[in-house]
Amino acid sequence: MVELLVIKIGGNIIDDEAKLSSFLKLFAAIDGPKILVHGGGKLATQMAGKLNIHQKMVDGRRITDAETLKIITMVYAGYINKNIVAKLQSLHCNSIGLCGADGNAILAHKRIHPDIDYGFAGDIDSVNSSFLKTCLSNEMTPVIAPVTADKNGQLLNTNADTIAGEIAKAMSFLYEVELIFTFEKSGVLLDVNDDSSVIKRLDKNYYEQLKHPPSVSEGTKIFAGMIPKLDNAFAALNSGVKQVRIGKAEELDHLITGTKGTLISNEP
Repeated sequence: MVELLVIKIGGNIIDDEAKLSSFLKLFAAIDGPKILVHGGGKLATQMAGKLNIHQKMVDGRRITDAETLKIITMVYAGYINKNIVAKLQSLHCNSIGLCGADGNAILAHKRIHPDIDYGFAGDIDSVNSSFLKTCLSNEMTPVIAPVTADKNGQLLNTNADTIAGEIAKAMSFLYEVELIFTFEKSGVLLDVNDDSSVIKRLDKNYYEQLKHPPSVSEGTKIFAGMIPKLDNAFAALNSGVKQVRIGKAEELDHLITGTKGTLISNEP
């Protein structure tokens, strides 16, 4: 099978022009089919502040009301997405900017929670792998924003890590897929304040030990923001994705060769 890289770039890199440019140069230089999924960065929050639209967060997740959804769509699927596409075109990487609504690429539904109304937050039902394959077969690199839609045409704000994981899983039926999560850290860290404390290889048992240590007084050794990323990584491995790596965006070339970052594995 043909190899496919599904790469997710974190929001903090998007907020840093120099780091974003460095990452995109490395991404554009990758041979073969590839898909880029990007986060949203801080711009939507900044725009909401300027427009006096109050932002509410619960356990690190944004409550997406109707006005916030408009801002997220304009910023994520608009400015950020097209800025990345334009930069990639300048680097001779023929890319096409998409959100989940385009080509019916990602079908989702409004999140249902027994206690919390997350507003227009979306959870994914399916990925249109044949549409993405058509893009790739025509030598276009999909650049996907974290906005999806439901079957009734309602736009939804959807976690970018989840989108990357679900795309990797869906495309694994058509390609040999490697999933790479990139952000500002060097990998999964034992100490979030020490960038040299990278865990080179993380299997499911070790992950559970770090997340739920035997002594309650120890507390979890996994930074809370990493848990959704790691949960998505193991779910991808369990659904046919060949390999998952997590690491620094500016070291993308080393992540691809396996010399940097954290390898997520089902095997010890």
